[in-house]
Amino acid sequence: MLRFRLKFGKSLIFPLIIAILLGLLSGYWIYEYVSYDVAPRIGGQDGRPQIHPMDSPESGPTTIEGSLQQFDGTPSAIAGNWPMFRGSDGNGVIESDVSLARKWPTSGPVKLWEVQLGEGYAAPAVYNGCVYLIDYDMQAKADAIRCFSLDDGKEIWRYSYPVNIKRNHGMSRTVPAVNDKYVVTIGPKCHVTCLDAKTGQFRWMIDLVSEYGTKEPLWYAGQCPLIVDNQAIIAPAGNEVLMMAVDCQTGEIVWTCPNPQQWEMTHSSILPMRFADRDFYVYPGSRGLAGVSAEDGTLLWQTDVWYLRTNVPTPVNAEQGRIFLSAGYNKGSMMLQLRQQEDNIVPHVVFERQPEVFGSDQQTPIYYKGYIYGVRPDKQLVCLDMTGEVLWSSGSQNTYGLGPYMVANGIIYVLNDDGVLSLIEAVPDAFRLLDQAGVLDGHECWGPPALVAGRLLVRDLTTLVCLDVAAQ
Repeated sequence: MLRFRLKFGKSLIFPLIIAILLGLLSGYWIYEYVSYDVAPRIGGQDGRPQIHPMDSPESGPTTIEGSLQQFDGTPSAIAGNWPMFRGSDGNGVIESDVSLARKWPTSGPVKLWEVQLGEGYAAPAVYNGCVYLIDYDMQAKADAIRCFSLDDGKEIWRYSYPVNIKRNHGMSRTVPAVNDKYVVTIGPKCHVTCLDAKTGQFRWMIDLVSEYGTKEPLWYAGQCPLIVDNQAIIAPAGNEVLMMAVDCQTGEIVWTCPNPQQWEMTHSSILPMRFADRDFYVYPGSRGLAGVSAEDGTLLWQTDVWYLRTNVPTPVNAEQGRIFLSAGYNKGSMMLQLRQQEDNIVPHVVFERQPEVFGSDQQTPIYYKGYIYGVRPDKQLVCLDMTGEVLWSSGSQNTYGLGPYMVANGIIYVLNDDGVLSLIEAVPDAFRLLDQAGVLDGHECWGPPALVAGRLLVRDLTTLVCLDVAAQ
């Protein structure tokens, strides 16, 4: 009997150790990645990032009192705009009127200015000589919508409102949308804010969590807003509303698209698209992909052939009614073809590819002159044709981590995790590295770049820099 007890006791040691380790890991995860608000409750902000005790949409608008600060910066006279996520056309491509360097001095491109930021991956929009960015002020415990001069990086104004968050793989991570009159942002905890683009004066705010039942995404909001015809286009993916248009002047709802299947918000942004003489918005929710009429919010089409709750890349308009989709987590990629059948638009799968062929963990691929360029999970930059065949890859000696990229004047600008910026020809016949240089002190350089008049804006976790990439 004693021998049996000893044997039985030893057999429990290993499972007991495993149980203790799992408990410790669970505690660490809760401490490190799940935030609990300790401040008084404001409009449904209490709770954890993934699970909110939500108020009903009928409970009324949330009011969070913010503050506006003015500084001594002044808007630049430099012409050119990058007004939203992925630029003027929303495709990550620009044909610059300013000639761009294809080779840099040994020291790399000249750094014109830099600004220190709160932790995050939020990237700038540029309009009328101003650089707009949503930041997080850890000391003040506030989202901060900041406006800088493109000339020298001096701050012009800052609008802040209190919201209590903690580090969760960075904090802010979206790009503002801006036009002549308005700037619209989405904060980490799904606060949609509209300000006067010139003065920073408050217009309105919508708390998507408390007002629409939005479930805060796992790593905070990653959706970047749109402004179309002075309307903010937002996808709450809440209890009742999948997508909506909001009048930027008044904050009134112009139209809504219902959400009967209860799709939840992903980290992806909305893609504007036109097909069969119809303008619509494409959005990948947690359970499928939808096309919503830009005119009145009618659901034109939807499909469940592609979905992932943690989807990060935005759908890519590959022209001629094609939509290219990609994601991480072993999801891979897919090409859809929209077809008109009588009065309906119907999506059809053209091809699917496994992640080792192409997938994208974080950044949105780029369609350029009939080909797709992007960084796949093995961190190599690749070029795909419209059949999903890989035409070239950068090889294991040229990898780019989770870093962002864009195309300007036929050149791919790609930034790796460590802050090394590379120039690569955007051509389908071969991988051609033109030059590379370290431009940041490199920690999680993941924010999408912006390029205006030969000035390239890139950031790492805590620093935004403006580089002169014009031909000398």
